[in-house]
Amino acid sequence: MARHLITSALPYINGIKHLGNLVGSQLPADLSARYLRARGHEVMFICATDEHGTPAELAAAKTGEAVDDYCARMHGVQTSLAEGFGLSFDHYGRSSSARNKGLTQHFAGRLADQGYIREVSEKQVYSHADGRFLPDRYIEGTCPNCGYDKARGDQCENCTKQLDPTDLINPRSAISGSTDLEVRETRHLYLRQSALKDQIAAWIDSKTDWPILTTSIARKWLNDGEGLRDRGITRDLDWGVPVKRGDAEWPGMEGKVFYVWFDAPIEYIGATAEWADATGHDDVAWRRWWRLDEGAENVTYTQFMGKDNVPFHTLSFPATLIGSGEPWKMVDYIKSFNYLTYQGGQFSTSQGRGVFMDHALEILPADYWRWWLLSHAPESGDSEFTWENFQQSVNKDLADVLGNFVSRITKFCRAKFGEAVPEGPAYGPEELALTEALTTRLRAYEGHMSAMEIRKAASELRAIWVLGNEYLQSAAPWSVFKTDPDRAAMQVRMGLNLIRFYAVLSQPFIPFAAASTLEAMNATDATWPEDAAQALQALPAGHAFTVPEVLFAKISDESRAEWEARFQGARA
Repeated sequence: MARHLITSALPYINGIKHLGNLVGSQLPADLSARYLRARGHEVMFICATDEHGTPAELAAAKTGEAVDDYCARMHGVQTSLAEGFGLSFDHYGRSSSARNKGLTQHFAGRLADQGYIREVSEKQVYSHADGRFLPDRYIEGTCPNCGYDKARGDQCENCTKQLDPTDLINPRSAISGSTDLEVRETRHLYLRQSALKDQIAAWIDSKTDWPILTTSIARKWLNDGEGLRDRGITRDLDWGVPVKRGDAEWPGMEGKVFYVWFDAPIEYIGATAEWADATGHDDVAWRRWWRLDEGAENVTYTQFMGKDNVPFHTLSFPATLIGSGEPWKMVDYIKSFNYLTYQGGQFSTSQGRGVFMDHALEILPADYWRWWLLSHAPESGDSEFTWENFQQSVNKDLADVLGNFVSRITKFCRAKFGEAVPEGPAYGPEELALTEALTTRLRAYEGHMSAMEIRKAASELRAIWVLGNEYLQSAAPWSVFKTDPDRAAMQVRMGLNLIRFYAVLSQPFIPFAAASTLEAMNATDATWPEDAAQALQALPAGHAFTVPEVLFAKISDESRAEWEARFQGARA
């Protein structure tokens, strides 16, 4: 048994996330966590809501709530949606927690003690129309690098160039649109990332198994232009972690908070500590996952995120951990994703274009979405969601291949043998050949899952389902029954055992359907099938079952057209 720490990029608190957000981090992380648990490993799967910064303040102001009340309510909403999609977090925390506050202040103090913090007198943009300093991401303008006219003051989304607000051409307030901006002087703390560049570069170079997407983005930020730059870690805001040097006040930093991108990754640690608090464990329980001197030396740590989050997880957060001078666990593998596009364009939270998590669950069960998203995960490039492709995939893969197999064999058994596994003779040559083919496919499936090759794993799982259908078509127990009912009974016994086999293997992808299938088959043992031949004997003759409800209903053309029209714009 190995120990695996898994973290998913933190979803921001200001609103309900769309399917592109889901497939870019939380859903594939859940797939991995479920698979590793099924293989008997010890897993700590952590995520949290990212709650600090101006977007939370603005979202709260729009609803008329105090920002802490707004964040508490939205945390509840996001928690409920995560449960609805079957995301099996060990803990779903909050970056506004007391644990994260203390850890963030601790890291800032350690970095200062190690000489990696400097105070900078800088010019920051003040909006007269808004009556406030504008955080970097709330200043928009034209990127000086690529000419994109909606670049933000911290980063251009088009070319990913790291920016400062004063770099922008024709800057304007993203809050009010006002160009009545003034540059004022203020003092802030900077993390001296440049002083840690060689250590970070050596660490990245050592990760020879990382996806090219991850390392290419990291090296671009490390080496392009001026290379890795020092990063401001404080802001003139009211909502956030107050700036302290450990437990002590920080002279000159009164009234300031830490930048959300400094405290958010620290919440991975904070949320693990929150887990310990919530489950009645002491600090030893969470520190064994994070401190190399307290048990984390044998932990494999994997992060899941969209490509826009890669720079902060390959550079800034590692700089925080390395610069602290303390033995914190560093990530072993970063699984990054490209973007999921929607019907030829982009998902848009502001315009309500695309499918959001709450609406998705209103129209179809979670497993429909889980299967399509994971089997089309944007790994090697962007993926596109279209309603036509979604309909075809659900109808062919889930309804025709898997659902039809389960329905045909259970209904035939009930009609001819009753609701119990029939006996018949031992498996014959056809069944042994099937077992051998399944074993080959099973090993390939396990290999892709272990390597986090999600689309390949989904393809292999579907191929395993197809083998059962091909066997059923070839064996044709409904025809054999007329002349050799004993042999037909054996074929049905194989079919029923295949149903349990499929449910166990499919659980990481479609956990709800897998659970209902296991329940229908009265299968209390969902142990991973290390040996296919043994697994296909798990349900003995006489074992009772019930015919399950339809696993996956087909999506009609009418429903597809209705949904396509509904989700083309303006979120209701």
